[in-house]
Formats: sequence, structure tokens, C-alpha cells
Amino acid sequence: MQDLVLMPTPLQNRDSKLLLASGSFSRCKMLEEVGLDFEVRVGDVNEDILKAAGKREGWKPEAVALGLAEAKALSIQQPDAFIIGADQMLSCDSIWYDKPKDLAQAREQLLALRGNTHILHTAVVLCRNGQVVWQHVDQPRLTMRLFSEPFLDAYLQTEGPACLASVGAYRLEGPGLQLFAHIEGDAFSIQGLPLLPLLEALGEMKVIFY
Repeated sequence: MQDLVLMPTPLQNRDSKLLLASGSFSRCKMLEEVGLDFEVRVGDVNEDILKAAGKREGWKPEAVALGLAEAKALSIQQPDAFIIGADQMLSCDSIWYDKPKDLAQAREQLLALRGNTHILHTAVVLCRNGQVVWQHVDQPRLTMRLFSEPFLDAYLQTEGPACLASVGAYRLEGPGLQLFAHIEGDAFSIQGLPLLPLLEALGEMKVIFY
């Protein structure tokens, strides 16, 4: 009796090209780990100009995050491809925070967030042929504990420049988790991509077999 050989069924529609308009390591890793076949294309978007315009016009941080995600996706030109754009803003007591430029700025930022609750406004869009076909914003809330300054210095020494890749100067998948007392929200969104809503949207659009 011959062994039954089952041919693998593809999870993704090979007729649909998928692009990620972001060079973020964490976003790439998340998409790779769920088995998506995609290409990375990073467009030319001046985030500082867009953020300044948003502040000047009184936009909420979630609207700025969504605008940045859209600008990134629309900066990539690929006929019929589904293009993922994503961005994340951090706000605490109406103050916006960007990725720290160095460890000294990271220390200053973490001291400001210490003992407080901040919000990560995490946006993702899907664009196709120059049009936004889907968008989503998630807003996890994270509360930092009242850690000591010696602990903070030890944390920064342990993490080093790696913490500068995050808008919050922390990685929850690393020692950054020790900064927190309470976390409310989706872990994928905290890392920079609302993955579950994105997968559902890709399924509805027949990019993946859902």
C-alpha cells in the first residue's frame, strides 16, 4: 500500500502581489512569521513635515499616524499590488513623542513616561492602484511603573542603541517589559502593526485564503 502524499495548500493567492512600505524590522518579522510572501519597498516620505503639519492643523495623534501610514503606502507605485503602510505615534498627557535620537534623549523620555499611562496610536492601511482600500487604527494603553533612576540607567546600558528603534524607547519582547506595571491592548499593535485586523482584511480581499 502506497503512502498517501498530501500536497501543501498555499495560504496566499499567488496572483496578488503584496508589498510592505516599511523598513521596520519588527513589522517585517511579524509578517514573515505568519507566513506571508511580500516584498519590502520603502518610499521617500518626510515624516517630520507631515507631523509638523498635523500639529499645526490640530490633528489628533491617531489621525497623524493614519496620515503617515497612508503617505508611506501611496509613495510606492506598483500596478495592482496591495501595499501595506503602517505608522505609530506615542502620546502622553497631550504630548507627542518621537523615536529618541540618542540614549540621553531616551532617558529623558522614559523619565517623562515613568509612572504615567501613554497611548500608542498604531495605524495600518492597504492601498491599491493609488487608492486607500482599507484602514485601521488601534490604540493600546501602557502604564509604566515608578522605576528608579539606577534601574533606568541599567536598562539603557543593557538595551543600548536597540531601544532607539522604538517610538517608546522600549521593546516588550525584551528587557523593556520590566518598565511596565500594566498593559492594555494588542501585543502586535504595541510592536507596530495591528496584525489580526490586517490579516482579516487581506482575507476579505482574497490576498490570502481566509
